[in-house]
Amino acid sequence: MNRKTLVLPAVVGLLAPVLAACGGSGSGSGGGDAIVVGTTDRFSATKDAPAPVDPAYSYDVGTWNILRQTVQTLMVQPKGDGDPVPEAAESCGFTDTGNERYACKLRDGLKFSDGNAVTAADVKYSIDRARAIKSDSGVFALLSTIDTVETSGDRDVIFHLKTADATFPYKLSTPVAGIVNPADYQKDKLRDGFEIDGSGPYTMKADVKNDVMVKATFTKNPHYKGALKVKNNKVDMVSFEDADTMGTAINKGDIDVMTRSMTPEQVQKLSTATDGDVDLVEMAGLEIRYLAFNTKAPTVKNKAVRQAMAEIINRAELVAKVYGQQAEPLYSMVPASITGHSNSFFNKYGDPNVAKAKNTLAAANITTPVKLTLNYTTDHYGSVTKKEFEQLQQQLNGSGLFDVTIKGAAWDTFVPAERKGEYDVWGMGWFPDFPDADSYVAPFLDKDNFLNSPYRNSEVINNLIPQSRRAADRLSASATLLEIQDVVADDIPFLPLWQGKQYVAARDDITGTAYALNSSSSLQLWELGRGVAG
Repeated sequence: MNRKTLVLPAVVGLLAPVLAACGGSGSGSGGGDAIVVGTTDRFSATKDAPAPVDPAYSYDVGTWNILRQTVQTLMVQPKGDGDPVPEAAESCGFTDTGNERYACKLRDGLKFSDGNAVTAADVKYSIDRARAIKSDSGVFALLSTIDTVETSGDRDVIFHLKTADATFPYKLSTPVAGIVNPADYQKDKLRDGFEIDGSGPYTMKADVKNDVMVKATFTKNPHYKGALKVKNNKVDMVSFEDADTMGTAINKGDIDVMTRSMTPEQVQKLSTATDGDVDLVEMAGLEIRYLAFNTKAPTVKNKAVRQAMAEIINRAELVAKVYGQQAEPLYSMVPASITGHSNSFFNKYGDPNVAKAKNTLAAANITTPVKLTLNYTTDHYGSVTKKEFEQLQQQLNGSGLFDVTIKGAAWDTFVPAERKGEYDVWGMGWFPDFPDADSYVAPFLDKDNFLNSPYRNSEVINNLIPQSRRAADRLSASATLLEIQDVVADDIPFLPLWQGKQYVAARDDITGTAYALNSSSSLQLWELGRGVAG
């Protein structure tokens, strides 16, 4: 690469799988029937979100996992973790010493799934389109450091950045930077429904009932040309209403692979099994859960309320009672395994202390008990989310300082409501856009944050985030990142709760499951194959 060396440290041990039960270890096969993958992700096209799989709109792990199979990006995160590598591009790199000019050359002979050529103009069109539409999902903010996109001939694309951004190669590996066919995607309008046309490893056909996609059939794209090695001809992804139904399906052999989200009970049972024909792969994960606050809402506008909650909530107890060994307490929005992590919340608030919380509220003249509603989604992060919020409710109410009710809503209702500011406090999960601390900072704190949060800190936005991005060696960005985390711990626009592991379960004739998910919880269906049962 013709650029200054970019070092983005790999997360240690992310892809060191632990296999439970009896596992097949043969190499993948491109033949045979479709591999059937189950998920509890729900895919809906609604009035508020009619274009769930348009790259210019999609911004959740479920829809991104559809786009990663079908829409090609210039760069891709490698299956074994590490720095992003060229995918649709033949080569990419910074071409100046200031990391403000990034150039890519496309592979020769790239084609969309309809056989038409992919050109540099299509890349520019796709990325300029996402930036111009500025959908309310906030995904366009991943491209916020771009000033202009330039092309030279049919294969060269040059990105001129507003400021240095060492994380830019990672951003080009995310679906918002996916290359779409201008013939199928209008320049200034989102594409409604579930149709996708790209140049990725698969084409996709959706089975839709009542505006809900119940199955997606991924068929190997004969025109695909890129860095990925596709080890199967077809994958069916089936969406289940709950994890128990999905578990029954894999036990009966109706599906081959079970992905997110399994219940803690299912994971525990599979991890201790000594026989059977379903294997469990466990990997360290970068998923986090947190509470978000509408910092302008009267109930939580005074940060003393938010600080008191931080002083009461017992993360260790929450994790132990709900998730067991499958999660760990988290004291920052940046996970413990990411370079630049700090236990900022523990450093400031220490162990749970009701007396301290009482003093915090009294000093701010807050009348107790403080009445709050904690909102959560019922169908996006797994079936035990309700149990998690019941535990939070018990802890806060048990202090005598809060009067908390909890309220659940389906994801397609929950997301529009929180973006419209209808919730004072709500629970969210986060799967990183890429494995770097910037992905746990900028999406939440920058001016175009994806939650549409009213919280703004000018020092973080104007100085600290840009400063952190100037460091090509991400270890040297740590001091700035620590400062950002300390700001969050003091102001508490968000309250981190826990960091989770990730799991895949598969019947023992399925190969490639160790790489079915990468460190960012991105599904890599092309790694799956059929082998010989163990």
